[in-house]
Amino acid sequence: MPIRTRPTTWRTLATAATAALTATLLTPAAADAAAPRESRPVHSYADAIREAVWVDTGLDEDLDGRTDRVAVDIVRPREAGRAGRKVPVIMDASPYYSCCGRGNESQTKTYDGHGDIVRMPLFYDNYFVPRGYAVVGVDLAGTSRSDGCVDVGGRSDIRSAKAVVDWLNGRATAYSSRTGGERVRADWTDGSTGMIGKSWDGTIANGVAATGVEGLKTIVPVAAISSWYDYYFTQGAPLYDSGPDWLARYVQTPEAREHCTEVARELTDGAPRTGDRTPLWTERDYVRAAKKVRASVFLVHGMQDLNVRMQHVGPWWDAVGKNGVRRKIWLSQTGHVDPFDFRRAEWVRTLHRWFDHELKGIDNGIDREPVADIERAPDEWVTSTAWPPRGTHAVTLRPAHGARDGVGTLGLRPGRGTASFTDDPALDETDWATRIDTPTPEKAGFVTRPLTRDLRLAGSSRVTVTVTPSTPTAHLSAVLVDLGPDTIRDYADAGEGIVTLSERTCWGASTEGDNSCYRETRAKTADVGHTVVSRGWADLGEHAGTGRGEPLVPGKRYTIGLDLAAADHVVPRGHRLALIVAGTDRGLIDPPADTPTLTLDLARTSARVPFAGGAAAFARATSGPPVTAPHTAPDGVRPPAATAHRVPGETR
Repeated sequence: MPIRTRPTTWRTLATAATAALTATLLTPAAADAAAPRESRPVHSYADAIREAVWVDTGLDEDLDGRTDRVAVDIVRPREAGRAGRKVPVIMDASPYYSCCGRGNESQTKTYDGHGDIVRMPLFYDNYFVPRGYAVVGVDLAGTSRSDGCVDVGGRSDIRSAKAVVDWLNGRATAYSSRTGGERVRADWTDGSTGMIGKSWDGTIANGVAATGVEGLKTIVPVAAISSWYDYYFTQGAPLYDSGPDWLARYVQTPEAREHCTEVARELTDGAPRTGDRTPLWTERDYVRAAKKVRASVFLVHGMQDLNVRMQHVGPWWDAVGKNGVRRKIWLSQTGHVDPFDFRRAEWVRTLHRWFDHELKGIDNGIDREPVADIERAPDEWVTSTAWPPRGTHAVTLRPAHGARDGVGTLGLRPGRGTASFTDDPALDETDWATRIDTPTPEKAGFVTRPLTRDLRLAGSSRVTVTVTPSTPTAHLSAVLVDLGPDTIRDYADAGEGIVTLSERTCWGASTEGDNSCYRETRAKTADVGHTVVSRGWADLGEHAGTGRGEPLVPGKRYTIGLDLAAADHVVPRGHRLALIVAGTDRGLIDPPADTPTLTLDLARTSARVPFAGGAAAFARATSGPPVTAPHTAPDGVRPPAATAHRVPGETR
């Protein structure tokens, strides 16, 4: 429930003494029963210590002859220090604290005349400092009050945040000013650190965790990137018409722009628009280093996020799972939205319990609760004890010709023959799905019969196509679509599934300079005739899987696998499941240099789709007495028309 600001009533000394005496007389069993189940707001937020330090990263990225220092703003409970108690840290490392703002209301940091923090964006300090946590906001190198250069997920980004974790654990040096020599020790913390943040901020949490740094106990990445290559490309196909050099310029300070020309050149040269995998991308692939992760992971993502797409979820979730770390996941129907703005009360409650367990060691049972929360419909959530749920198995679905020419079927039996389509960069997945029952030249579509029972898809899919192009370049798209009427969050709207209201609720204590009250939201919904469940794209020139594209030979047959994003979706009884293979998905990938016609070999084309219950569940759902499909015009939510210069962390 939201925290309402009200006068604090303190216990009298007599009451406190009685409580202390009672505690000494408790039996061991009673003492265990009396153990705290959650941290309480017993510390004064108004009297909290607010300070700034500059941590030495050990790098000199801006080439000014001295090692770079990053600014660290701290809000921590004063009473804990007086009592000699050390506190854990909740840390958000961000490039957005001055340039762009954080949260739905785009808050920036503000300072007093001494340079100490007055307003820390978001509710973390308001809520958690009274509960015995320190909250730390780190300006990434090259941003706000920090030295150095922005290198978009590379060593400067990651080491500027990792150095702070090291300082909190006594392994790095901090100073009381940006250029001074007075050292500052973090003797007020026990070193236990949890990193949190949305988008770029959460990406930094992923990257720091992938270093294996000691003292980082948990990360909470929200809508975060796990591999920067997969933010800009997907199997060689470009997602945006810009690269990391543009993004660095967008967030860094004028001083950094002036002194970081060498880093800018490396970002430009190391990220060619060909989509080739280079050492620059290898350095920024945190999935590759996931075996080093020690921290637990509470992952949150929107299944319709078309900024940081769901392609970042499956590989990272699986990789950290192989490492045996504790995991928890929330998957919403939103786009690029923070859970504070789509499930606020439950988010604050759950985050509180998660940090209490992971950073304070409170046995509150959250580790024994369901691993996954899935938004099945707007504001309607279900849970799973594991994710993907136990008993989920990949099933090979086969496209085949149907009774009508140009309208294919999807089932367990292999098809024969071919199906052709011509890339039309003016069309997108909504156009394809809307015309699924009509032969059109820009797509090849295949559908199941209407389902006789609900069918749950959970996890990552892969579509393998054998295709013959007519030109030296070709891009491919593959989408899985639920054909049937539904009400979903309108993720293509400006709010990406939410509407911001005028009413405010308060989440923690407030001061004159830092108000804990934020505007409420509600779901923005759309009535649709189809829902895109999962998407994947590729440059056919990447068919060899070497990370380097090559020109195609027109008329030659190629086989390539398209990795579709992770999803969790129930296709209801009476709906149909469709597989669509096409060329450019307008607004989601850039078109190739040519306009190819591509011919699918149906016998060598398939989709591996993870279903709860496996092949038996699919067979049951597609057999039995005929079911009348709902009659509806299959309109869906249309993706954005343009993708230029997308910024991780901002809404459209």
